[in-house]
Formats: sequence, structure tokens, C-alpha cells
Amino acid sequence: MKKKILLIYTGGTIGMVKDKKKNTLIPFNFDKLLKAVPEINSEEIYLDNISTKNPIDSSNMNSDNWIEIVSLIENNYDSYDGFVVLHGTDTMAYTASAFSFMLEDLNKAVIFTGSQIPIGARRTDAKENLITAIEIAASGKVNEVSIYFEDQLYKGNRTVKVNSEHFEAFESPNYPILAEAGVNIKYKSTLEKKGDQKLKVHKNCSNDVAILKLFPGIKLSTIEAIIKSVKGIVIESFGAGNASTNPKFTQLLSQAIKDKKIIMNISQCLHGEAVRGQYETNEPFEKAGVICGKDMTTEAAVTKLMFLLGQKLNSAEIKRQLQKNLRGEISN
Repeated sequence: MKKKILLIYTGGTIGMVKDKKKNTLIPFNFDKLLKAVPEINSEEIYLDNISTKNPIDSSNMNSDNWIEIVSLIENNYDSYDGFVVLHGTDTMAYTASAFSFMLEDLNKAVIFTGSQIPIGARRTDAKENLITAIEIAASGKVNEVSIYFEDQLYKGNRTVKVNSEHFEAFESPNYPILAEAGVNIKYKSTLEKKGDQKLKVHKNCSNDVAILKLFPGIKLSTIEAIIKSVKGIVIESFGAGNASTNPKFTQLLSQAIKDKKIIMNISQCLHGEAVRGQYETNEPFEKAGVICGKDMTTEAAVTKLMFLLGQKLNSAEIKRQLQKNLRGEISN
């Protein structure tokens, strides 16, 4: 029997053409995308497609867009064997991370892909990305949210965009790849095992979050202003989770946590993790009771916080869930 795969087009470079008047890239009709890649027609795969109401550049992506796309997956979940989401690369890692939390007990492939060069261009990377993503989605071997790009399948909530010029745009800094495409597609043992649970879809996400990236000389008033403005804060600290030992900084964090703010600490470094108590400069976070995000990516940390704040949980439960490995986003 043919495997049924649904392509969901959200916009992005993969489906862009040049506006001759403005000399900028804009989304084009989805049907033209399919005509541009006749190779995706297969005797083994039945391919269907759907588009969001208004395809966008992924820099305009927000939680309302996530809900729209997740709803498309939910409404078509029982009718298809897998899903390929065409998405701009700039915020793809954020969307894939968010979907890993929004789609609980997922038992089918939801694979994000896109391209660095529009599909109509001569040197485009779009065709290979699209064709292989479809093949992986139809394989039955992937049962989670992932990103396929330039021969690699990455765990969605472990992926970051690292390059805007090369075809190797993404990296999974602290987690092994899920599959590698060469002459054959080699699937790795890091893939999630298929379960028999019923899909649960979560559509409530809170935007009441901020990222606070520390740098030498950052003003305490700046830190205070950011913390006061939102409920949840992801702090990108130095090295293995370090920060200034200025007592006023520690007092500021302690007061924020007394005020029911949710604060999580992750490392600015691409590789490695934030750890507790390794250096004296960990103390501001340790003393204040800041949550250690270990090796979570910024994208996973932010979207996990958005997801949990949207579940209407109390602060203690949110803190507990942040420290748990919910979807493979954090190493045990």
C-alpha cells in the first residue's frame, strides 16, 4: 500500500520567487512548488499538500502561526502516515522545538525542511531536502518532530541554525543525529521508539517570556527591566553557567524568584552545558534558586517555557517540569 504523506507549506525560502519590482524574495503558489520537483512523484508514496492561510517569511513566525500549523496536523493526523512541514530556516529550530512539546505522544514523523536557495534557482538545495524528507517521513522509522537538512536528520528540539551562507545550515550540538542520507539512508539508534499512545495536542503557548543574554558590563538596571517585564526568563550565561558575583545581581535574581518569576539558566556556548556549583561564579544562580537548564538549546528552553506557562500550572509545577526531560530536549 502507498504511504500517505501530507506536505504543509508555511512559506520560507524553499517556496520563494523574486519580486522583479522590489527585487526581494516573496512566497509563491504551492502548486508551482510541486511542478518544480517532478521527482517527488512516486509509486510508493501518495503525496498531498495543504498550505497555511498566509505563507510567511519565518522571521514573522509567532505562536498563533504555530497553533495554525499544529491544527493542520491534528485535523489530518489519522489520514496520513507522516507529515513534512516546509518552513523558513531562520526560525525553524524554534518551531520544531515548540512542536515537540505541543505534540505529545506523537507516533508519526513530523519533519521540517526548507532550503538556503529558492527552489526555482539553478543551484537550489531545496529539491534534495524535500525529496529525502518525504522519503524519511514515509519510512515508518521516524516517530517524532525532526529537522532534515543537507543529508542530516536532527532531533527537532536539539537543533540550532548555525550558518546563513552554507548549505549545512543546522547543527545538533549536544545530541547525535537521527539519520544520515547518502546512497542509502542510515537510521540511528537515537530515534524515538514508536508507542501506542493517542496523540495529545496542546495549543496554549504563552508569549510572556524573554531571553536575557549576559555580557561583560551589562547594567543591573537593564537586567531588572527585562525581568520585570515578563513571567519567564531564559538567561544565557557564560561558559558552564557562570555570571558576575556582584551581590546586587544575586539579590535581584532572589527577589525576582520571590515575586514568582520563573528563571532558567543555560550556557551561551553552542557545545557543553550549564552546570551547578562547578565554579564560584555559579553561585549567583545557586543562591537565588535559578533553574539549571543543563544542555538545552536556547530554542528548546524558550519554547519549553512558553509551553509550560501556557498550561496554567502553578510556579512550583512549572519549575519541576522545566527540570524534567519531557521530549528528549535535555540530557538525563
